[in-house]
Amino acid sequence: MKTEDFTTTILVDQTPKQAFDAINNVRGWWSEEIEGGTDKLNDEFTYHYKDVHNCKMKLIEVVPDKKVVWLVMDNYFDFAKDQTEWTGTKISFEISKENNKTKIRFTHLGLVPEYECYDICKGAWTTYIQKSLRNLIETGKGQPNGKDKPQTEDEKKLIEK
Repeated sequence: MKTEDFTTTILVDQTPKQAFDAINNVRGWWSEEIEGGTDKLNDEFTYHYKDVHNCKMKLIEVVPDKKVVWLVMDNYFDFAKDQTEWTGTKISFEISKENNKTKIRFTHLGLVPEYECYDICKGAWTTYIQKSLRNLIETGKGQPNGKDKPQTEDEKKLIEK
C-alpha cells in the first residue's frame, strides 16, 4: 500500500539507545531555538525560526530505544496560505535493528504532496534527518539552526524572499 506521508530513513552503527537519546536532543539536531521539554511523555516544546516558522509539539508516544512521536498542536508558516497544514499531524521516529545497524525511520504523518509547504518541508526534513541527526548520532555534533542562522537551503530561500 502506497503512503504519501513524508518518510526518510537512516542507518547508523550506533546503538538504538544512542539514536533515541539523539532524537530527544532536539536542540542538538533541529534548532537551538527550542523551548520546553523534548524527552518525556507529554512534554511540550516550541520551535521558531525568525518570523518564518513557529510550531508547538507534544510528545504523545515515548518508547525508550524504539519510538518517539510528536503531535503538532499548533503551526504557523509565513509563506503558506493555509496555516493549518501541519496542525494535527504527527512526526514519528521509529528505531529498530537491521543487520548490525540501527535504523531510524522518520515519518511526518500528514505531510502530503498536496500541501503548499510540502517541497520546502520535505527538503528541510531530509537535511535535518539525513545530515544533522545522523551526524549527532554518529559524532555527537549535529547542525541545528541557530538564532538567525538557517541550516537548510530551503530555509535560506524563505528568508531571502
